[in-house]
Amino acid sequence: MFTGIITHVGRIALIEPLGDSSAHGKRLTLQCPPAFLDDVGLGDSIALNGACMTVTGLDAGAARFTVDISAESLDKTAGLSEVGAVNLEKALRASDRLGGHLVSGHVDAVGHVTHFAPVGESWELRVLAPPGLARYLAYKGSITVNGVSLTVNRIQDGAEGCEASINLIPHTVENTALGRLAAGSPVNLEVDLIARYVARMMDAPAPARG
Repeated sequence: MFTGIITHVGRIALIEPLGDSSAHGKRLTLQCPPAFLDDVGLGDSIALNGACMTVTGLDAGAARFTVDISAESLDKTAGLSEVGAVNLEKALRASDRLGGHLVSGHVDAVGHVTHFAPVGESWELRVLAPPGLARYLAYKGSITVNGVSLTVNRIQDGAEGCEASINLIPHTVENTALGRLAAGSPVNLEVDLIARYVARMMDAPAPARG
């Protein structure tokens, strides 16, 4: 589990194929800030742009680690198949503060940025989510965009999906990889875990009596 509070921005430095066909995944080598790996061990979970991955190789001295990502995961996520900056978050410990919201690290869908521009001292980010996620998005509800826990300020339903408008304060833009987004950028989306269970309970048939 995670909280959606990004602690560091890393970089995918190297991508190596794990086989010679499209059915094979990739091995990613990530460069991270000094000391980020001091309390990380092999097998630990780290979220990359909101996608939970397992550490398969570790060189703490060089501030590098590797993860193996399947072809299925590559197909269902964005930003993990090319060299570049990624948001990093280590798994939540029971004693940690829950600064954002409960995040599983399982990407529900890939959305697309429709607008990203400054408004006063902040930035307005609008993301178009696929129609299937619309029921989980609500005014003042939570959504995870590339691993960052954010609050939805406005929603607009349409034929192509649900557009969520989000306000980003300067701290978020400066300390995550969200500042590199632009209109058209694909982003990993995870809906609120509680909203998912509420929807399931509302849809489930009532138990038979007697």
